[in-house]
Amino acid sequence: MKDLKVENNTEPLLSVRGVKKHFNISSPFLNRILERKPTQYLKAVDGLDLDIPRGTTFSLVGESGCGKSTVAKLVVGLYKATKGQISFEGIDVTNMPAGKPLALRKRMQMIFQDPYASLNPRWRVRNIIAEPLRSFGLPGGRDEEDREVGRLLDLVGLSAKDGENFPHEFSGGQRQRISIARAIASKPDFLVCDEPTSALDVSVQAQILNLMKDLQNELGLTYLFISHDLAVVNFMSEWIGVMYLGRIVEVGLARHVFANPQHPYTQLLLDTIPDITMSRRDREPVAGEVPNPINPPSGCTFHPRCPFVNERCQSETPELKEGSSGVRVACHAVSEGRLSVVSAIRRSDV
Repeated sequence: MKDLKVENNTEPLLSVRGVKKHFNISSPFLNRILERKPTQYLKAVDGLDLDIPRGTTFSLVGESGCGKSTVAKLVVGLYKATKGQISFEGIDVTNMPAGKPLALRKRMQMIFQDPYASLNPRWRVRNIIAEPLRSFGLPGGRDEEDREVGRLLDLVGLSAKDGENFPHEFSGGQRQRISIARAIASKPDFLVCDEPTSALDVSVQAQILNLMKDLQNELGLTYLFISHDLAVVNFMSEWIGVMYLGRIVEVGLARHVFANPQHPYTQLLLDTIPDITMSRRDREPVAGEVPNPINPPSGCTFHPRCPFVNERCQSETPELKEGSSGVRVACHAVSEGRLSVVSAIRRSDV
């Protein structure tokens, strides 16, 4: 993705090249022999390429089951990649164990979707936030540790005295603030945010998103932000990658993708955003459901749901190609000009 590097004039903080993650979901060996069943793999991520420039927010969006959370766990080392390479500031971290090496891993942290499930219910908040400090050997003593925990709680909009309470004594939004405080305790450069606001009320979501924006500006953080909420992504992101069945189908600057979505699947996602002006009323509605990732369709995996499908789409997998405004799209209809022609005809008929 050269367009990312050129526009920012820097090397990306995180680079992913040809990464695949296939899960073996076969029956036990003896059952397969007796029942004559083949080995089966679920292709959660199937050839991912992306670059995340330093100090920016890169969002991955897509329907449930497209592989977004798998990408998050691959990046931080919770899963090992089947194939491909993941580099952090030029260092290959593809299959390094989570948490190692310490000097590198303390610069990469994660915020999980469910703030209650990710916090130890038996620990007081001060111990939860102090855990990464102790793990990475950061505090010089108990007094310094307490001061740092208090500072982190203040930074996320809580108070130092809240450190004496347990997670169940807080609201959902407050628990997510605690999760954020724990994530930034090791002074990371890079945060993976796996749907950090999807379990919260709308009003609380806004507070958490504003907090994350403020922390990014103050601490110079880089985010990989994962969500299915396009309105949230539009607020948070400089860059956006649209995933479908383990592959990116469109990627580029968020303002360009939102202003002129090119891939039919991106248009489908944007059509789900409430629009009082009805500016997208002329688009062909896309029906159907996500195919089975165990046995994905041949060619373009989106072709069973695409209104612009032809024979080439059914047999040949499209590659990401640069289109207008530097946005890269994996779609035969776009590269052949078929989609733009159809859209122009529809607009003229309105």
